[in-house]
This record gives sequence, structure tokens and C-alpha cells, in this order.
Amino acid sequence: MLALRDVSVSFGQTRAVRSVSWSVSAGEVVAVVGESGSGKSVTALSLLGLLPPEAEVSGRALLSGRDLHTLTPDELRAVRGNEVGMVFQEPMSALNPVFPIGEQLIEAIRTHQDLTPKAARRRALELLGLVGLPAPEQRFRSYPHELSGGQLQRIVIAMAVANEPKLLIADEPTTALDVTVQAEILELLRDLRDRLGTAILLITHDMGVVADIADRVVVMYDGRVVEQDSVEAVFTAPREDYTRRLLGSVVSLGAAATEGVERVLVAEPVVSARHHAATDHPAGRSVPDVPAEAPLLVVEDLSVTYRGRFRTMAVRAADGVSLHVEPGEILGLVGESGSGKSTVAGAVTGLIPPTSGSVRIGGTDVAHAKGKTAKALRRRIGVVFQDPLSSLNPRMTVGDSVATPIRLHRTHRGSEVDDRVAGLFESVRLSPDLRGRYPHQLSGGQRQRVCVARALALDPDLLVADEPTSALDVTIQARILELLRSLQSELGFACLFISHDLAVVEQLADRVAVMHRGHVVEQGPTKEVLTDPVHPYTHRLLSAAPVADPAAQRRRREAWRRLRADDPLPPSRSSSRT
Repeated sequence: MLALRDVSVSFGQTRAVRSVSWSVSAGEVVAVVGESGSGKSVTALSLLGLLPPEAEVSGRALLSGRDLHTLTPDELRAVRGNEVGMVFQEPMSALNPVFPIGEQLIEAIRTHQDLTPKAARRRALELLGLVGLPAPEQRFRSYPHELSGGQLQRIVIAMAVANEPKLLIADEPTTALDVTVQAEILELLRDLRDRLGTAILLITHDMGVVADIADRVVVMYDGRVVEQDSVEAVFTAPREDYTRRLLGSVVSLGAAATEGVERVLVAEPVVSARHHAATDHPAGRSVPDVPAEAPLLVVEDLSVTYRGRFRTMAVRAADGVSLHVEPGEILGLVGESGSGKSTVAGAVTGLIPPTSGSVRIGGTDVAHAKGKTAKALRRRIGVVFQDPLSSLNPRMTVGDSVATPIRLHRTHRGSEVDDRVAGLFESVRLSPDLRGRYPHQLSGGQRQRVCVARALALDPDLLVADEPTSALDVTIQARILELLRSLQSELGFACLFISHDLAVVEQLADRVAVMHRGHVVEQGPTKEVLTDPVHPYTHRLLSAAPVADPAAQRRRREAWRRLRADDPLPPSRSSSRT
């Protein structure tokens, strides 16, 4: 269906893609993998003429025998959305924020089909049902900001398949989505391929996703194709050193956790018995035993309610949350999007006031701290946000961004500030020479290291890391995790590590707390929770996490389908252990 022959892309003197050749057959899923900057997305965008004007493209891209690179702008417009659908990485930026999603779907349909507005509306509602969006009539009138990330991604996919294209290009369609939503999106893509016969070109750095859905794999590095073969061959017997290094950088759940998930296929009665034995707490409560020595962070019976607007119901984002973090300990807080993880983080950092309950750091109540007490408390907390680019001021050099908290709290003066910033850059494995650069001049991994340096600028007692590796490719993610491990070992700070990636949490955390719909449903030592989960939701969460092994992933996918279908327990129950 699609064949690339010696495709190259240059931006001035920089060659981003170098003589790339590969193909996609009808009904096939081909995954293009590689780290950031390898040329994956540039190659895909060149097919539809979506590169900036300065890009020079050569070679042939044959779609059903027609060279896309020779088409006129009008001919390309007819191809986009009609013969080839595109799912972009960030659904919020791919949708117009000022129009309801129904209107945007109708526009995508009527651009390529001669339908009346009424017929186009019926087709739009049909598409929302096709991608599994609940209450299509209600969602039809919603604006993008009113929907979750998973719902937005389903809408973008609905728009891409509106005209039943021959080829669907999905550019990082699950990046930054939690594991349960990711599993649902992959299931949706498989279903669309089977029902519509659509070929899928999947661009991703997540090797677990590749193992889950791909038929063949194309590995790119520095603009070149270094290896391509069936998914089984690439994962079990990679030929190239780079492919082996790429697979070696993948952070996957350990064998014990994987075996624990697969036991659901043969030992379901055991899981059921354990779940009944572990649900004796009142609804919405999980109260761990606090150690005799005072923890650094204590969250006790925390509830946060967001008031509804325009007659909508209030949302209870956190409901009776209790947890603690001891000095020098890393607590992993996991759960799907909307479970309340970031709300808890906001309450811990003082950015979100609690409706009830308390948050204490070193015995000081965060919500009631004022004046000098509040300023001293803020010095004890460092924060690393999910998106390093949006959390850095684009008008400031990265050196000034790191220096800002030092100057605000006056911990150093004069030349001492520059010396401190240089030392922080060295501690996060960055050259101090980069201090004069702006955020857009650094890579994603370098920007995240700058954010870590800024968070540690005041030698905090507690580091709050909110999804710090979710948008990074596997090799950069591995380096950031190793950096956090070494810094925590060296500096001894406590850490509340928030993530939807259970494999990352398994690597870092001493203990784990699992959140679901505002409740902590299970918490305990990392090894115990991830290898022998008590709560059914934890089991479903573990089964949704993909692993970089096609054979194991097929078994895990079956376990996830069965657990999702059974849904044995409502989320209001909870359990805890120490």
C-alpha cells in the first residue's frame, strides 16, 4: 500500500532523514521506532507535505503506486484525511479549542464527502460510537478542554478514520497517556484495523506498545534505517548493536510482576479470595500504620473538591487520602489519569487548598502556614513537573531559571549564586557551559535535567516529581531515572514520585500507593504490591502495562481483557498493608 524508496529530508545543511526505504501492506501494523531526533516524525510528515517550506525532500513515496512527493497542493489536500489519516501526538493541540468537537468532526467529514449537514452529523455520532466514546450525544457538544486525554485521543482517531482511509499514520498516539487508557487506545486501533482493513504506520518510542500491536518494526537512528524485520525477530534476535542498546534501555516490569499478572489466566479463584479478604476497610479509606519515628510527610484523611461551574456537579478529586513518606524514602503514587494523583501533589506543595483533612511536612501544616513559616516550608520542597518545556520560562536562560529560587530565598549572594548554579548543572550531569542557553536550544532530556537541578537548588527535604519521565524516549528516560537514583542516594532527600508507569515506579520506589477515583485503594512495599496485588484494580493496572516481549504481551493482553470484563469490585473499597 505504501512504499518509501530512498527518501531523504534536509533542512539547509542538516540532513534529518537519509535514504530511508520501507513499506506498509494493507491491514498491517508497521512500527517505526528510535530515540528522539532519529527522523521518525519527519519521515511521516514528509508523506503528507506537512513539513515547513525550507525542508527539501527527495526520493519516492508511493501510495498505491502514486508518488506523494510529486502531487500538487490540491492533490495532497484530497489525500489528507481521505486516503491517509493522521493521528498527532498531542490531541489538545490537534483540535481547535474554540469549537465543539462535533463541529470539528463534521468539518473533517464534509471536506471529503458530499453530505448534508444532517447526514454529516449522523456520521459524526456514529464515529464517536465507533471509537468507544461514552454518551456520544453529550460529547458531541463538548469542547476539547472539557474532556480527558484518553477521550481526546479517541476523538482525534475518529477524525482520522472519518473517511475510512487506506492508511492511518499514528505519531506517538499513546505518549503521556496512563497505562489503562493506553491499553484501550491500542485495543481500539486493533479493532479499527480488523473492521476496516486499515494499514497502520505507528511512530513510537515505547517498545511495550510495539510488542503489543506491531507486525513489523523499522528501527531508525540518526536519520537512517538500521534494522527492519518482524516484531518477533527484532525483539528476540536483534541484528544491530543499536537495536540491542535500545531494547536494553527499556524499563519493563520485572519477571515476578509479569508472572503475577499472568496468574489471573489460571488462578482466578485465588485472586478473588484475596480480594474478599482485603476489603474490610470502610469505603474510601486506606489508613497505613505510621511508624513511631515521625515521617517527613504525613497526608491524613485528605479530601479535595472542585466546585462545579454552570450548574455542573462538583468533583471530589481526592477522597479520604492518607499516606506518609519517611525521611530518605521514595513513595510511588500510581493510578490512571483522573485518579487524583496530581491533586494530592498540589495539596502537598500548597498549590491546592484541601477541602478537609491535613498535609504536614516536618510537623508543619501546609494549608495553614503563613508568612515566614510558609516561606521556610517552601524551601523544604522541590518540584519536578511533567513537561520540562512548559515549566521553564522561554524568555530566561536555563541558568537564570535554576538561579531564581536561590535569589528569591537569598541562600547565596553575588558570585556564590553562579558557583552554586554551575555545581547544580554538574550534579545533574550537564556542562555548566549550557547555562547561557534558552530552553528551546536544549533537548528534552537536557531540559528535564535543568528542571531537576532547579528543584534541588535549595537542598529540599522533599522532592515532588510529577510524571517526570512520561514524555521522554526510552534511552533518555533510563538516564533520568539513573540520575534521580544517584542524586537521592547522594543527597538523601525524600521523594513523592507520581507516575502512571509501573515499571518506572518498580525501579525507583521503596513503597507504592495506588489511587483510583480519588481513593488510595492499596499501599505497601513496592515488591509486594507489584508482584502480589491485593486489590482487583491494582491487578487491572498491572495487566494494562505493556512489556517489551511480544509473546508475554499477548498473554498479558488476554489477562487485561478478562480483568476489564469482570470488573469485580467498585472503586470505593480500599486496602492497606505495611
